[in-house]
Amino acid sequence: MKKRLTAAFTITTLGTLAFAQTGMTHGGMDHSQMGMGGGMQMTDMMGMMGGLDKLSGKGFDRAFLSMMVPHHQAAVEMSREILKTTRNAQVKTWATSIIKDQNTEIAQMNTLLKSYGGVDSKMAASMKGMMTGMVGDIRKAGPGDKDRAFVKGMVPHHGSALMMANMALMQSQNKDILKLSRDIGRGQAQEIYDFQLWLLK
Repeated sequence: MKKRLTAAFTITTLGTLAFAQTGMTHGGMDHSQMGMGGGMQMTDMMGMMGGLDKLSGKGFDRAFLSMMVPHHQAAVEMSREILKTTRNAQVKTWATSIIKDQNTEIAQMNTLLKSYGGVDSKMAASMKGMMTGMVGDIRKAGPGDKDRAFVKGMVPHHGSALMMANMALMQSQNKDILKLSRDIGRGQAQEIYDFQLWLLK
């Protein structure tokens, strides 16, 4: 139990830092819909989860999967967009990896959702709305700024995934969802770290 809670705390901390360090003021999310103008507080971040933290049992699992699918789809769309223009080898590697890994996880989540009666359309629509504008921010960036817009946008995007994965680690009782959440947490925490180092160059 102690080991699991430590891992969960690490994921939450990394997710929080991802938001705090970027200030959520750069491109990558529709700030008007998410209330992200200026500094980002923990209460704002929890509110962004659409009440996911208040659910339990199968209701939580279904809502979590229904929200994470469009969340992943937004990352795939961003990655496909940047691949149209980038000449940076590292950015190409990240974008290609994101498309591969998150499409694999989307397929897993859609399969799991079948056992819960399908997608929770309300929760899915809520998350899809939150993702509005992410691809547009890359398109609007100047020719020399698109790579940076992509990487900066992926930091808070991954940060919110870490928060959701952490909730699932603590609240789900489904072994497949626990494993999926652990994998999301590990992979995206590492990518946030890599993105931040790249942005500091």
